[in-house]
Amino acid sequence: MTSLDAVTAWVDGYRKAWETNDPDDVRDLFADDAAYFTEPYAQPWVGREAIVAGWLEHRDEPGTTTFTWHPLIITDELAVIEGRTVYPDREFRNMWVLRLDHTGQARQFTEWWMEVPAA
Repeated sequence: MTSLDAVTAWVDGYRKAWETNDPDDVRDLFADDAAYFTEPYAQPWVGREAIVAGWLEHRDEPGTTTFTWHPLIITDELAVIEGRTVYPDREFRNMWVLRLDHTGQARQFTEWWMEVPAA
């Protein structure tokens, strides 16, 4: 069941994996048969090992971002999260759709991201 505590724990784990790029930290976030959509209409990375491989191929270097977030919607089935990611030279606003299983791992994760126009 999805709850604020479960979502917070998952986002904390995501941020840890984002900063470490440790394959085990990434693996811990996702169910064996999870689907990770890097954008809404892209082909997802399916399965824990495909997610780890895709993550590491597109990783950010540790310490290069700041990230803030807050939940918009949390139901028993899903969470919708609004985030803000700031890099030294660009900024993104994110919308995440997260579906957790009973263990707190993601069954499905979809990122919607928009780059903030430069001033």
